[in-house]
Amino acid sequence: MRDILPALNAWYTAGTPFGLATVVAVSRSAPRDPGAAMAVGPGGEAVGSVSGGCVEGAVFELAQEVVESGTARLETFGYSDEDAFAVGLTCGGEITLLVRRVSPADDPVFGAVAESVAAGRPVTVATVIGGPAPLGATLAVWPDEESGPSGGVSGSLGSTGLDVAVTADARGELAQGATIRRHYGPHGERREDAVSVFLNSFAPPPRMLVFGAIDYAAAVARIGAFLGYRVTVCDARPVFATPKRFPEGVEVVVDWPHRYLNGTATDTRTVICVLTHDPKFDVPLLEEALRRPAAYIGAMGSRRTHDDRMKRLVDAGVTDHELSRLRSPVGLDLGARTPEEVAVSVAAEIVALRWGGSGAPLTATGGAIHQRHPDAPGGEDGTAP
Repeated sequence: MRDILPALNAWYTAGTPFGLATVVAVSRSAPRDPGAAMAVGPGGEAVGSVSGGCVEGAVFELAQEVVESGTARLETFGYSDEDAFAVGLTCGGEITLLVRRVSPADDPVFGAVAESVAAGRPVTVATVIGGPAPLGATLAVWPDEESGPSGGVSGSLGSTGLDVAVTADARGELAQGATIRRHYGPHGERREDAVSVFLNSFAPPPRMLVFGAIDYAAAVARIGAFLGYRVTVCDARPVFATPKRFPEGVEVVVDWPHRYLNGTATDTRTVICVLTHDPKFDVPLLEEALRRPAAYIGAMGSRRTHDDRMKRLVDAGVTDHELSRLRSPVGLDLGARTPEEVAVSVAAEIVALRWGGSGAPLTATGGAIHQRHPDAPGGEDGTAP
């Protein structure tokens, strides 16, 4: 929902009801993950996507019906073997959508959630998607440190016990940035046959740290922002590390790379791209990077540069296990030449590593196109139901 939030917030602020369809479950080769959203607003304006085009027409009509009736709906779409042209997912997967009407009267919680997401503050939205509780009822949960007068909770799922249990789980999932389903009894006890709740976590955007303010860095920063990262470019040379050389919204820092990284928090979603290919910068920086949490650590350079860098890192005491985390030379083999092409190569490697892709042409592979990665959002345990 993050990508369509400006439009949704404008409609909400104007008091205009809109229909919001959210993917709450997927299976097999579904094109979008849980949390993907599409909305239909005034005048039939549609934003977002829930299936990459397969069922958007049907969802458009369903959203309009929900706005008219005010009654939330849970609908499942899948591939029809009998009629491939029927409404369904021709990719062979299946998605379940919750479609509900949103306005200040219908959902008083939405405004605060939208404000938090826009400001990069973490929040989880819990929504009833089945069982003996109001379908579409929502509860917003913020971290403990942001509790404030309301205890960091707004809205209700229908009972105090359920709200308490879901609040505890929502904070746990928010710390992991997870989006999953949970089942509860009417008073919050764990039961598989009772209330089904969709927990949609909006963690702050992951960080991309780009070291080396060269021409390749501008292209990597641009594609990183496009992929949803909060990008910082760092270089010790002030003549190169100037904001005018980089896309708008990219943070530019003048500092020695290893010193900056040492004072910067990273987590398991952080991407680190080392583009300096200069030993006096690379070695102390990679010593620091390879010993801290990160999703991806890549370093640019020729194979000769790579071999020299590895020797220097070994001499500096970096272990084989730590070195195994390094992606060097950076990027996939696309034959890239220009900074923009190299940036695509780097981004492709980051995406492949995140989702477990092979990087091979799809024409040379078999099976489902959209493989479910263990860390991907989906069912009870983070996998497809």
